[in-house]
Amino acid sequence: MQHNTRYVVTFVLILTSVVALLLTFLNEAWKEKMETNEAIFNKKAILKAVATDVGFEVDDMGDEEVLSIFDNQVEQKVYDMDGIELTPEEVLSIRKYKGGQAEFIDMAKEKKLDEDVRLLPMFIFNGDNNKKYYIISVRGNGLWDEIWGNIALENDFTTIAGASFDHKGETPGLGAEIKDNPVFPASFKGKKIYNEAGAFTSVFVRKGGARDPLHEVDGISGATVTADGVSEMMARGIKYYEPIFAAAKNK
Repeated sequence: MQHNTRYVVTFVLILTSVVALLLTFLNEAWKEKMETNEAIFNKKAILKAVATDVGFEVDDMGDEEVLSIFDNQVEQKVYDMDGIELTPEEVLSIRKYKGGQAEFIDMAKEKKLDEDVRLLPMFIFNGDNNKKYYIISVRGNGLWDEIWGNIALENDFTTIAGASFDHKGETPGLGAEIKDNPVFPASFKGKKIYNEAGAFTSVFVRKGGARDPLHEVDGISGATVTADGVSEMMARGIKYYEPIFAAAKNK
């Protein structure tokens, strides 16, 4: 009886150890896979901001094509709120983002910090004929939860070349249209974030239809709060980048 009990206990301990090791291995394997998928998803969202202008069909791209374009045509930069570019080492000393790279900056986390200590990612897409697009990240609040976007600017740092938006919990058919309806992000193309006098204006989402063809886009029927959230996010988020724009224009 004692022999049988010892045998059962030993067997259970061995089995438990094997299962624990197997679960640890699977967890690490799935974690790496999930991180890769998330990175590709984020890269696609960034590329969508320039898709219309450069003729991309991002949703039809395979993972390898997305990675190739991003590696060969996109430069990553990180700035502080004073518009000073940071090296990857400096980024890592401030926050432990993977490789100190812009693509790994968690904008949801940054949004919770005091404004003066936030980090700002920028992605420079190098298109044909040496044309550059400057893609910035903005984040705000919709009706139910956070919304965010990537805004591509021409090299005049005034004209929007394209935009892509996403959300955490907006209502399908209403607020979720900022992502699901391609007409909405496309309507930002060609809009200006500065007026003729050089004053910052951003772009306003107007209920009932845009009145100013340079600084407004049509709102989404039945989604006033989400639309207002996009307007606020654009005005606040783009303005954070003004010191960077100013420095780039003076080069």
